[in-house]
Amino acid sequence: METTASLPKDNRARMGMWVFLGSEIMFFGPVFFGYLYGRHTFPAAFAAASRSTDLLFGTLNTAILLTSSLAIALAVQEAERLQDSPSALDGGPRKSSKTLLRMLDATVLLGLLFLAVKGYEYVQDWSEGLVPGSAFHLSAPAAEQTAAQLFYFIYFFSTSLHALHLAIGIGLVLYCRRQLVQRPGPRSRRRLDAAALYWHFVDIIWIFLFPALYLGGRSL
Repeated sequence: METTASLPKDNRARMGMWVFLGSEIMFFGPVFFGYLYGRHTFPAAFAAASRSTDLLFGTLNTAILLTSSLAIALAVQEAERLQDSPSALDGGPRKSSKTLLRMLDATVLLGLLFLAVKGYEYVQDWSEGLVPGSAFHLSAPAAEQTAAQLFYFIYFFSTSLHALHLAIGIGLVLYCRRQLVQRPGPRSRRRLDAAALYWHFVDIIWIFLFPALYLGGRSL
């Protein structure tokens, strides 16, 4: 039987990241369970609350994250190409890796743009009285206000948790970029591969959050 130690380094790095991502799902599992419970128990209130979210911002951020996933995928592809051409790296990693660095820069900038849009959306939610608490108010029957607050509690908790993971992903990409500039080679490429898996995981979480939080009520 093949042990983990006997696996190629690339496979070991990927396996380690998949195990880590599996543990990360535990952070979001209770969030989705809470949403499904509220959606089933208070369908009218959750639908009304979902309709009050800003679909434009949600759609924009979805497009931003999908584009960032494409950018980091292209970065991994370029890193693999450079790895298969040692002469390119020996000739000067800064110059020969220009496309790779641009893709990583694009990934970081798109991640920061997502956080900026989300932050602006939070400010808008606050100004409209949609933050759970004594000042909460939603244009819905009074009987649905408490359940609507539950929706927005899940909304703020899940999107904040997602934003935290995205910020960590930005840090990982910046670290990989520096390593690829200073120490180009197989180890730096494996680190980028692992960071890309993490980035795609964060994007996938948003793909589930977007329809749940922004589209659920609009289907009724």
